[in-house]
Amino acid sequence: MTQVTERGTPLSAAPRAGVRRRSPAAAACVVGGAVAAGLGLGFLAVLVIVLWISSPYPDSGPGGALHLAAGLWLLAHGTELVRYDTLSGVPAPVGMTPLLLVVLPVLLMRRAARLGSAAEEDDEEVLPAGAVFSAVLCGYLAVGALVTVYAAGGPLSADPISAAWHIPLVAVLAAAAGVWGARGRPLGPLPSWLPKGVRNAVVRPRYALALRAGAGGALVLLGGGALVVGASLAWHGAEVQASFLSLTGVWSGRFAVLLLALTLIPNAMVWGAAYALGPGFALGADVTATPLGFPGAPG
Repeated sequence: MTQVTERGTPLSAAPRAGVRRRSPAAAACVVGGAVAAGLGLGFLAVLVIVLWISSPYPDSGPGGALHLAAGLWLLAHGTELVRYDTLSGVPAPVGMTPLLLVVLPVLLMRRAARLGSAAEEDDEEVLPAGAVFSAVLCGYLAVGALVTVYAAGGPLSADPISAAWHIPLVAVLAAAAGVWGARGRPLGPLPSWLPKGVRNAVVRPRYALALRAGAGGALVLLGGGALVVGASLAWHGAEVQASFLSLTGVWSGRFAVLLLALTLIPNAMVWGAAYALGPGFALGADVTATPLGFPGAPG
């Protein structure tokens, strides 16, 4: 004999109703992940299209501009791109990722995970953290796979192996940060499959203090690198201006170069810190810039 709840709903049907209530929420999380990927791709597409329209001598049509935007979106995740249209005819990899460009997909994916973890109404049942994480990730990676296939026909083709682990890595870290922040940034309990020493270390105050001290030290180093870069630009202002003006003669091209320089500011901060500490940074494959000189010769 089936028991009936106070509202007249059979107890055997209650779990099914719970599943039906969760299905729209899970679908919304999947859509949220896809929208996060689409917003990042759309922002870059609009930017590239504007530069293409304003260029007096475009090299390709709208299709080429959209393929370039797809390549830039993949580059924002750290994916290695390959350029086949080179002067020497030899394919050249584009392996350097502008660090400021990475901020775009990270913020969008983190926001999608936070929204998926929040309830719009007080009586709305919130999905478990693992369900939100998996659903948002599925939507994002589905769009990432489509973009990787689409970019294969453009001027900057993505390395499939690089895309296969760079896009999930960025998406996983950003989604985990979003879910963790939405849950109040709890420090435990951690999964049981982790070593006991790791689970105990997270909740110890001294380890948290060490992490904050390390983060503070890294910020100080980056600040010092920014000062080194700023001082160098001021010291060599005439050379910088001459190089900037010689790259292109139209304002749209100069604007594109300026945007590229802005996205490379975090990279320059890291290079400046490495230069000030002594090891320096690499210029190509065979040259290293250090305070003592430039060992090596360009190949």
